[in-house]
Amino acid sequence: MSETPKPLLEVAGEPFAVHQLRLLARSGADRVVLCVGYLGDRIVDRIGDRQFGISIAYSHDGPELIGTLGAVRKAAPLLGERFLVLYGDTYLRIDYRACARDWQASGMPAMMSVLHNEGRWDTSNVEFDGHRVLRYDKHQPTSAMRWIDYGLGGLERSVLERTDTSSSDLADLYHDLAARGELFGSAAAERFYEIGTPGALEEANSFLQGVSRMEDQVG
Repeated sequence: MSETPKPLLEVAGEPFAVHQLRLLARSGADRVVLCVGYLGDRIVDRIGDRQFGISIAYSHDGPELIGTLGAVRKAAPLLGERFLVLYGDTYLRIDYRACARDWQASGMPAMMSVLHNEGRWDTSNVEFDGHRVLRYDKHQPTSAMRWIDYGLGGLERSVLERTDTSSSDLADLYHDLAARGELFGSAAAERFYEIGTPGALEEANSFLQGVSRMEDQVG
């Protein structure tokens, strides 16, 4: 018995990745590597190798779950010496170009975007001094943590092995880099949207519908 292919999740009438790519194009991105897992071939078929002037390459996890850090490690041959990392379920209203520029000027090997949170959107998990992420811990946050990981990171390829090679979670790498004083912090000003829960998906859908209406009016 064959299984009917499931459609890609659409948000405001389009696959969520299309909204992300459109946003990246506005910031001047010209190349993206998408790490894909289950039903990855369907994503490739729908998104293709170019959107909004962005060249798109794909790195496939394979049949086993390898986690966020595992996916980035596997994609490393397709990446440059420095690259930004964006989670596939978040829509971030941030100046990606400015983040990359400020990170490079910092001289640090890694970057994390952060939002002053005070427990509003989720549990705060970052101590931030305005320049450097002093501590990051999503598993055991402390009362001193008033910022939250915003979802955009930056890595030099050389740091991918600076945590236990058995770890498959990017959060572990960021935790270790912060502990070593090697994690630059880039402060975001606007709240993020994500699609990880039904409530969050509803919020993201409503927001992106508004963005689409504004674009139609401008167009």
